[in-house]
Amino acid sequence: MYLRHQPPDGPRHAVLSTIPSDSHTWNLLFLQLLLEEQGWEVTNLGACVPVDVLTTESAARVPDLIVVSTVNGHGAEEAPALARAVRAVPALSGVPLVIGGKLDTSGATGPDVHAALVAAGFDAVLTGPNAVPGLLGLLDALPQHGHGRAYADAVR
Repeated sequence: MYLRHQPPDGPRHAVLSTIPSDSHTWNLLFLQLLLEEQGWEVTNLGACVPVDVLTTESAARVPDLIVVSTVNGHGAEEAPALARAVRAVPALSGVPLVIGGKLDTSGATGPDVHAALVAAGFDAVLTGPNAVPGLLGLLDALPQHGHGRAYADAVR
């Protein structure tokens, strides 16, 4: 169990998703439970989420955070288009957008992949053994409500 670092004033809302080709759900369930332990309300969109479903569902109730988790190794290929689509929706342009998991098939994602994902619109790329502590640090750095990308330096 991860301890809550900063109690929220009220439940913040996160949307969890995968990339369109990823059929794994155990990672999403783990993240949902982790976020709920931290006092967040979570909308878990499940596996193989089309980008238009992610943007439509997120825009319908603008979240305080969007988390994309992938373990099939195709995140580096598919996630840039997903980030650009999220950022193209005016209501979502300032919502913190995070990706993590296994981003390539070798499991050894380099700094060039991280830089490309940030350039595409992700605020943070969380991989390896520091992914969960990085996410918890990011949660602590987020404002209680409202949107903005100023917290991103806290996890880089």
